Amino acid sequence: MAQKILLLYGGFSAEREVSISAKDDISSALKSKGYEVIEHNLVSVYNLLETIKETKPDAVYNGLYGNWGEDGEIQSLFDMLQIPYTHSSAKSSVLGMDKDLSRLIAAQNGVKIARGVKTTFAEYQKNGSPIKFPYVVKPVADGSSVGVFIVKNKQDAQKVNYLSSDTEILVEEYITGREFTVMCLEGKAYCVTELKAKKEFYDYEAKYTSGMTEHILPAPIDDDVANTCKRYAEIMHNALDCNTISRCDFRYNEQDGVVFLEINTNPGMTKLSLVPEQARYVGISYADLCDKLVKNASCRKMK
Repeated sequence: MAQKILLLYGGFSAEREVSISAKDDISSALKSKGYEVIEHNLVSVYNLLETIKETKPDAVYNGLYGNWGEDGEIQSLFDMLQIPYTHSSAKSSVLGMDKDLSRLIAAQNGVKIARGVKTTFAEYQKNGSPIKFPYVVKPVADGSSVGVFIVKNKQDAQKVNYLSSDTEILVEEYITGREFTVMCLEGKAYCVTELKAKKEFYDYEAKYTSGMTEHILPAPIDDDVANTCKRYAEIMHNALDCNTISRCDFRYNEQDGVVFLEINTNPGMTKLSLVPEQARYVGISYADLCDKLVKNASCRKMK
């Protein structure tokens, strides 16, 4: 009898549409591997619990992104229900989503980071930036470059805006140069992709709009730079105890070297996404990658 896999997509975050756009590809991939796929568009936790009660899935494919999807919240629910789920644990997800905590972990493990300060939007409005121009302002816990501002002058500073004054933000030194990304699969990094966005940086629009960003794989860089990117990605994957896959983003210039930006414990799986692209490059098909995620699905065991 085929394993029942609950494919969870949609959700409550700003990345809901990205999740929906990846659903059909994931579903087809899992079906091609012989799984019985139960698709569930998450709009209500009560509806989700009803679906689980009715279908009794063997495992959950977590196709959610952003808040309530890759920040430990949904993972904790499945831990309580004792249903194995794909991607990283609740603890790993919390650490990966929180950019301030992941920066601290990086620094403690010898991974270079930019100078940065955690504060709130209210404090930023009141006291200005603790970092000199140019700097980057981003939410401490959000995904897909949502709410990221590059601030080079006073005019840019006035554009920084968040819905809540209580929003925790990270003000970070802006590192110029080239942008690289590395997939880590089961603790091993294989290659480096360079991202050349037509916009100033690799933001939400650049990530999910066809033609907005050029992916150069493998990145045309010296071996020592590539090896540093891969080594840093492996360090972060293992330090956070990620399950199956993660993706780390970096900036590079000759003066600063390779600088860690952030880690994603549930990387995108759309046709434009970087992890499936790097997987294909090293001989792992999209379907095989989805299958590997399901085979590695787990949950926290109750003692």
